[in-house]
Amino acid sequence: MSTDAWFHRVKAAQRDLIKLVGGIDRASEISSVSASHIGRMNNPRDTDLMTISVVYALENECGVPVVTQAMAELSGRRLSDPDAEQKANVNVLTSYSELMQKAASLMAASATAMADGIVTPAEAHSMDREASAIERGLSQFRQSLAVIKATGGAKTELKVVGE
Repeated sequence: MSTDAWFHRVKAAQRDLIKLVGGIDRASEISSVSASHIGRMNNPRDTDLMTISVVYALENECGVPVVTQAMAELSGRRLSDPDAEQKANVNVLTSYSELMQKAASLMAASATAMADGIVTPAEAHSMDREASAIERGLSQFRQSLAVIKATGGAKTELKVVGE
């Protein structure tokens, strides 16, 4: 990276952050820094950079670590979401549960349709609709498993409700 590239990356992140919090005036209110100073921080040709306290205040306000992420990238690092593993666990359990419900719906529709030994076009349509729902559910389940594999594994914890 050229010697000036880091500067332009940080300035771009500052502009994004100012935009995320609602513009120059809103950033000024949040950070207690004058609007003219925030304006200079927002100007790509001005050399003013945000202090850590301003970055923290603005990122805390919008909930997006825009400048912090840029700084991490410049150091060859990346930020991680501390809740990502829990979200992955919930997604895999939820998608599995939904898939099993869809499979049960297909089995119920099929059992009803085949009980008399004749499958009508309407019954075939109903079973096909349930099979299609399983395909979509299976795709979502496989995607949630891919997230677990990509993050290095999950510690799935099942609990009995009411205890």
